[in-house]
Amino acid sequence: MKAVLFREHGGPEKLLYEEWPVPQVGPEEVLIRVKACALNHLDIWVRQGSPAYSIPFPHILGADVAGLVEEVGGQVERVTVGDRVFLSPGISCWNCEFCLAGRDNMCRTYHLLGAKVHGGYAEYVKVPYRNVLPIPEHVVFEQAAAFPLVSVTASHMLFALAGLQYGETVLVMGAGSGVGMMAVQLAKLAGARVMTTVGSDDKIPKAVILGADAVINHAKENVAERVKLLTEGRGVDVVIEHIGPEVWETCVESLAKGGRLITCGATTGAEITLNLRSVFSRQLTIKGSYMGTRAELMKAAELVGQKRLVAVLDRTFPLQEARTAQELMASRRFFGKIVLTC
Repeated sequence: MKAVLFREHGGPEKLLYEEWPVPQVGPEEVLIRVKACALNHLDIWVRQGSPAYSIPFPHILGADVAGLVEEVGGQVERVTVGDRVFLSPGISCWNCEFCLAGRDNMCRTYHLLGAKVHGGYAEYVKVPYRNVLPIPEHVVFEQAAAFPLVSVTASHMLFALAGLQYGETVLVMGAGSGVGMMAVQLAKLAGARVMTTVGSDDKIPKAVILGADAVINHAKENVAERVKLLTEGRGVDVVIEHIGPEVWETCVESLAKGGRLITCGATTGAEITLNLRSVFSRQLTIKGSYMGTRAELMKAAELVGQKRLVAVLDRTFPLQEARTAQELMASRRFFGKIVLTC
């Protein structure tokens, strides 16, 4: 089969389009013929060499996959050859206390497809059969690949961790990102007042279509000042952020007293400064979030199937142009998801 892989950490030029053996499935595994694989910032972090992801070389990226079942192992249940499926990106043991309690993203062995194991930047990928889920009716492969990781992350942040309530006000940083586009829609579906940020004026109408009540161009406006103006000086109840140091101070300043800040990423770096007096005197809550549960993913899939939650596609690239696709992601000149097709 053809695959995009890299043999050492570095820039996008390390990505190579080569022949690679088709994976051999075990008794409880399924072989998927990849039709679409969405990009995530995870791909860039792993390729660059994040200390959080120790991988053997060579390595194949790609956490978000949709395709057709090609082969099933002898002990596989409920999955048959020819099924149209998408993959749950998080791989867990299903035996530990966390998995048995429905908190599979807390599993001690939890890891992501395309990070610790080979992923979907290839014509075929193998996964445990429990990670195989049916694509909602009428959803095309590209959209099926575009929603899993970002929707389960956004859902977990908004509801499991922030405890978002009807009528509250949410600030979502970066509506054009995968997590951002899903958080805007999910918060709106929950009855929240939604504010969000973008980096250029051409993205404003796109964010409004997603459901944002107010869109702030961070390249032209002071986000915290605009938030205070829009909330009559109060601030927002919840901030959803995945950017890190570049926006951290703004996020904290934008919170109302008793507000909750949930973070799931660090695309601009890992180190921030924090005024503890501000945290305890304003009774703020700050939580870190990593992925979400299988139940949350299945609920998101249901909303996608009902067309109440939309995976916005910026553009698609053939598999052999993965390098160009990653360069586009790094440039931030996109809105929604970038997807590779086979």
